Amino acid sequence: MQVETWKIWWKAFRFHFTSASFMPGILGGMIAWNTDGIFSPGYFLLVILGLLLNHMALNMTDDYYDFRHLVDVFATDGKNPYTGGSGLLSSGLIEPQKMKKVFITFYITAIGIGVFLGGVRGSFILLLLGIGFFCAYFYTAPPIRFGYRGLGEVAQLLCFGPGIGLGAYYVQTQRISWEAFWGTLPFGIMLFSMITINEIPDYEEDRKGGKLNLVARFGREAGVWLFILSLFSAYGAIFLGVLLEKIPVLGLITLLTLPIAYKTLSILRAFYQEPSKMAPANFGMICTHNFTAILLILAYLVEGYQSDALIASLLPVMVLIILYIPIARLIRRALLPSALKG
Repeated sequence: MQVETWKIWWKAFRFHFTSASFMPGILGGMIAWNTDGIFSPGYFLLVILGLLLNHMALNMTDDYYDFRHLVDVFATDGKNPYTGGSGLLSSGLIEPQKMKKVFITFYITAIGIGVFLGGVRGSFILLLLGIGFFCAYFYTAPPIRFGYRGLGEVAQLLCFGPGIGLGAYYVQTQRISWEAFWGTLPFGIMLFSMITINEIPDYEEDRKGGKLNLVARFGREAGVWLFILSLFSAYGAIFLGVLLEKIPVLGLITLLTLPIAYKTLSILRAFYQEPSKMAPANFGMICTHNFTAILLILAYLVEGYQSDALIASLLPVMVLIILYIPIARLIRRALLPSALKG
């Protein structure tokens, strides 16, 4: 029974989406070592723990308030496993108040970590903490509900890219830099792409529930164009960062994910009006974001590797491997070649 309960809560955490938080956090720490030669393992691990707790709390907050606003109850047959909420509240597997207690506990713990880091590393951390919590909680929570007003996508772009990256960098160095901004900006833009493509299959459900995000407000076809613009803007940001010498030249290795991005786009354009057939496109965008982030992290590892500083050089990559194992299992189960076939 305990195993089954854990599986239910693990599904509620939707851990496979936390890469949007821990990857820019990992990269922010690596950039601090590459550019400043500074790296504190303890502070780094606290940042990652806080990011994980905050993101899992965000996922459950979205579930809770979407359920409260009836978005989660307009499920259609053949539900896309990569979009919408966990479905655990509408199915009755978790009581709403229990989920609320858990995500509040996660938020309190994450805020406690942030306040501690702000006290020992500088008040700028407290500013970023306030902005991050505000955007995370009020993405679906009243009275602001960014995600219901067409503002959530931009807020998440800023928070889950340069916001996290600059924060992780500042914890190490106690300063801000353009290197940390440019290095993590592509993550935020790709998250915008991921949110947009995830909203397209949920178009009808979101409109029925009054969740007027950009796709629900302007339509599926507009969502396709927003996806195209944002996705290739992310690659453009990497290329521009290299030109400005803010990203290592080796960062261009991320262009290896362009075929996945192109295949994802092809599936989207073919099936954006048929939500039941869009799962491969949503899966493809998860892979595009994750693999681009991993390759950029590896580029910084090669750029800054020093054999006499193994902890600073390898700890971030070790953390990446450990955290990515559950996500890799999801990708393995989905079988990338078959999931992306047109």
